[in-house]
Amino acid sequence: MSQKSEKLIDKKGLRLDGRKSDELRSIKIEVGALSNADGSAYIELGKNKILAAVYGPKELHPKHLALPDRMFLRCRYHMAPFSVQERKSPAPSRREIELSKVIRESLEPSIFLEYYPRTGIDVFVEVLQADGSTRCASITAASLAIADAGIPMRDLVVACSAGKIDDTIVLDLMDTEDKMGTADVPVALMPNLNAITLLQMDGILTSEEFDKALNLALEGCIKIYAIQKEALKAKYVSVKEVEE
Repeated sequence: MSQKSEKLIDKKGLRLDGRKSDELRSIKIEVGALSNADGSAYIELGKNKILAAVYGPKELHPKHLALPDRMFLRCRYHMAPFSVQERKSPAPSRREIELSKVIRESLEPSIFLEYYPRTGIDVFVEVLQADGSTRCASITAASLAIADAGIPMRDLVVACSAGKIDDTIVLDLMDTEDKMGTADVPVALMPNLNAITLLQMDGILTSEEFDKALNLALEGCIKIYAIQKEALKAKYVSVKEVEE
């Protein structure tokens, strides 16, 4: 978070993209976008375009990673070189390695890992176009891809961010707000279990501001969760219609 150099909210209370403080960006989700993966999902959140693919459960290689009592979950988050304005190196960056770990740890509580000991699942997240809050959009898509693969889950995981810009707490930060705002709070949730699987904060907030940001992010999660479920249903309704 860097110091702001221009106003991010105008006198009418609207942000740079015309949203109010508590509004999500436009969102589109498609389940089963890839035929070669065991499970897949595609999400557009604002200008973000992210693809998630899942392979497994399958025999784990290298075998020394296999766990005797549960499945091993691997996750790779990667930003395509063309996903940002200045070409990014295709080599994994420290941030991508960190977010791979964050996404994996956000998803693990939702999966019945103990059902498949000594096996593995690979989750690949490819950011085709980035515009802020990519970790949240990636978690949302990856959870759907896992469900699409038929892997038993306690609940879907949905994620959303909130933050502070121009002394105002806002929902679903885009790239400019993320870079020029003063705080960012990404949250991941299993709504049916009311269980938070990710809670981070970058920046400085008072306890009151943090509570407001957290509650706003949770409200955003619930809204996206409804879209998640509809996207999952849409795939299998269409499949059933084709079979009939």
